[in-house]
Amino acid sequence: MTLSKRERLEKTIAGEETDRVPVALWRHWPGDDQRASDLAEATILFQRQWDFDFVKVTPASSYCLVDYGVQDRWVGHLEGTREYVRRVVQRSLDWTELRVLDPTRGALGRQLETLRLLKEAFGEEVPFIQTIFSPLAQAKNLAGKEVLIEHMRTAPDRLKTGLNTITESTLRFIDAMRRSGVAGIFYAIQHASYTVISEAEYREFGRPYDLQILEALPDSWWFNMVHLHGSAPMFDVVADYPVQAINWHDRETGLTLAEGKLRFGGAVCGGLGRWDPMHNGTPVDVRTQAREAIEQTFGRRFILSTGCVIMTTTPLSNIRAAREVVESKG
Repeated sequence: MTLSKRERLEKTIAGEETDRVPVALWRHWPGDDQRASDLAEATILFQRQWDFDFVKVTPASSYCLVDYGVQDRWVGHLEGTREYVRRVVQRSLDWTELRVLDPTRGALGRQLETLRLLKEAFGEEVPFIQTIFSPLAQAKNLAGKEVLIEHMRTAPDRLKTGLNTITESTLRFIDAMRRSGVAGIFYAIQHASYTVISEAEYREFGRPYDLQILEALPDSWWFNMVHLHGSAPMFDVVADYPVQAINWHDRETGLTLAEGKLRFGGAVCGGLGRWDPMHNGTPVDVRTQAREAIEQTFGRRFILSTGCVIMTTTPLSNIRAAREVVESKG
């Protein structure tokens, strides 16, 4: 039997037998991520080339922040990420002066236009999910990492005022996405890592705002994924989040896919190292690691991917190997 992409993903999430393991890779589109039509075209062409089981829409991290006044630029990073050159939070008082954004205008409005173009191109055939950054991740880019943590520890109430504003802006954007055709969101968390802040701090400044957003998602969004960034993820802190999949740097952390499946009831997503082997290795290396990941998870509740974006210079032969290996496993 050959399943549709949605059927394959839904059966995977439920732990049921499928025709093969789902697979998807995603990347940034530097330069093209500054215009709705260019980001849509780049995303569509990438999907048409590789026929992944879903599309993760990857705008620049600043798409949700430009309308607050931040500025960034492309400086050639292999990940395709941009460098922030102007922040809007310097003093702790600045958190209290943020205003809720209109999701239909500015950079947020452009992202809605990107989603409209993707819906037009993909229809019901290809599920696509929009990247949403957690309020704490957005706050980091508004202030910078060091300033955020300083304010977290010296002016917590003012920071929480800012986080409430960011959360409301995010909820309004999600509400504006209801007719966009998305299957769900890719919820990017950057601070639930023991190398960044303490677990107590994340439970106070991260988790409550995460849950406000995730619990407000439309019931019709059937494929929502949490991404845990970093080398020491607080997996157990988010394992009860109401999502269908979790993605983390399993090849760069001490937490294996098999262990993740024991702690989380949905699908685990990963198995391939984005640097080794995807960027630096050979197709043979990619196939070897992919097969090990499939064996480790018994091919159930598992989506083959990397723990984060692939590099913009990842060899096509390695992408091809990742895409084709699931076909040979059956």
